[in-house]
Amino acid sequence: MNLSDPSTVSHDSILLTHGEPAPRAYVLLHGITTTPLQFKEFGRLLYERGANVYIPRLPRHGLADRLTTELEGLTADEMRTFALATAAYGATLGERLRIVGFSLGGLLAAWIGQRIPVDRITAVAPFLGVSWLPNRLTARAARLALSLPNRFMWWNPIQRERFAPVHGYPRYATHAIAQAAILGQELMSEARRSAPAARDLQIVLNASESTVNNRQARRLAALWSAHKGTIVQQRLKGLPFSHDIIEPLRSPEIARSVAVALLELVER
Repeated sequence: MNLSDPSTVSHDSILLTHGEPAPRAYVLLHGITTTPLQFKEFGRLLYERGANVYIPRLPRHGLADRLTTELEGLTADEMRTFALATAAYGATLGERLRIVGFSLGGLLAAWIGQRIPVDRITAVAPFLGVSWLPNRLTARAARLALSLPNRFMWWNPIQRERFAPVHGYPRYATHAIAQAAILGQELMSEARRSAPAARDLQIVLNASESTVNNRQARRLAALWSAHKGTIVQQRLKGLPFSHDIIEPLRSPEIARSVAVALLELVER
């Protein structure tokens, strides 16, 4: 969908284009259970600076029924196919393609950076495992979760279906989380064996992260550095103990401060 007005609201994919390939093109990948609206304001900032911007809707996300069970069918193979197709389309939008992703989108950005020679990837709080689980147990826990029936868990057990923002799902599927963990383990294995294809790689972490595994993200940066030299790592300090640091409809002040830091980083 081509949006001539960047303020237009949609739960579907968002494309902000100047009508021809730009010097820079950005693909912004949102997190699990949310929609492209998570990155709409940040995408508008990049668009206003002359870039073409594509914010695709992740598979099985953004349905009108917030309590849909669609997410339990998400697979690692589906995410791989989506990532490859998205990068291929993004490359048509500009001379230099940059991928920015948050959480699950951060994992997909890193996966793209390992395999595809894009100009730059920026993985913000990438999902490479959960914060409380040791790295060595992540693959085993994922296999165990997939061997059991899927369960839907509330992001906020008190607010339940009232949990904001309204454009996202208030629940996550254990099978979807396990499939993402499998993709993350695949990425780590590939990073051990071979150099990443992307020219520049950036990993951005919340120093007060509550959910994803920062240790594993730092390990990925070390593996990349062993092949390719210095990898940019940015630790955002002064944020609350949290994970969702970019959703403007949940924490506007936090999202604005993170957007300023992220804008400087991705355009560096």
